[in-house]
Amino acid sequence: MARQRTQDLPDLSALLLPRNEWMVAIEQAVLRRQQDAIAATPLPEQIAAKLAALIVLDFVHTGQRLLEQEISAALKVSRAPVREALRILERDRLVEFQARRGAMVPVPHAKDLQDVFDIRSRLYGMILREEMLEQHDDLVELFDRHIPRILRASDESVDAYAVATFLLNSEVAELSDNRILADLLQSVSLQTLRYVRLALAADPDTIRLNLEGWRALHEAIRAGDVERAVDLARTRIARIRASAVEHLGNDETDAENSFVETGS
Repeated sequence: MARQRTQDLPDLSALLLPRNEWMVAIEQAVLRRQQDAIAATPLPEQIAAKLAALIVLDFVHTGQRLLEQEISAALKVSRAPVREALRILERDRLVEFQARRGAMVPVPHAKDLQDVFDIRSRLYGMILREEMLEQHDDLVELFDRHIPRILRASDESVDAYAVATFLLNSEVAELSDNRILADLLQSVSLQTLRYVRLALAADPDTIRLNLEGWRALHEAIRAGDVERAVDLARTRIARIRASAVEHLGNDETDAENSFVETGS
C-alpha cells in the first residue's frame, strides 16, 4: 500500500513538466549564467535550478518539506547531488534546514519580509544609479525592449506579469560591472519573487499602480534623471513590499496551521 502523502510534502511531479519561459528565467537567475551555458552545468546546480522554479512558482508551498529520497526518485538520480542542490538553495534562502525535519521552504515573518525587500531596494538603487551614470545608453535600450513586454504581460496573467518584471530586473543586474552587487541582487530578487506573485494575486490593483511606476521610471531613465529614477524604483519596490507584507498574514497562518495539523 502506498504511503499517504501528508500536507507538508509537495507533489514533485512538476519536476517532470516541460520547462516554460518562466522556469527558464528563474533557473538562469539561480545559476547566475546565460541559457547557452546551462547544458554544461554540474548536476547539483541543475537540480537546484529546477527546485527553485517550483518553489518560486508555488508548486512547492511555504512550510513544505523537500525530502532527498523523493526528489532523487522523481529525477532518477542519486541522493548525493540532491543533497548538494538543497544546500545551493539554502544559499539563496529558498530552503532552510530544521532539526528533525530536514529541508523545507521557510515561512517568513513580516519583519523578515520587510528586511529582504529593504535590502533589495537598496541594492537596486545602487545598481541603477551606477548604470545611469556609466551605462546610460545600454540601460535605455534595455528598458525600451522590456517595458512593452511588461505591458503585454499585465493583460495575460499575474504570473506572466511577475516574471516579465523579474526578467527586466535580472537584466538590470546583469548589466552591472559590479558582479558581487549583481549576484546579491539576483539572490534577493529570487527570495522576493515568490511573495511578489502572491501579493499581486491577492490585490490585482497593485499591477495597475506598478505599471504607472514602470512608465514613470522608463521616462526618468530616458531623460537621464538619476535621482528621480532611483526614487521611482525604490517607491515601486516599497509599494509591492507593503502588499506582500499585508498578504503574508494569511499565508503565514495557513503554513503554520498545516504544520500543526501534520503533527510535524
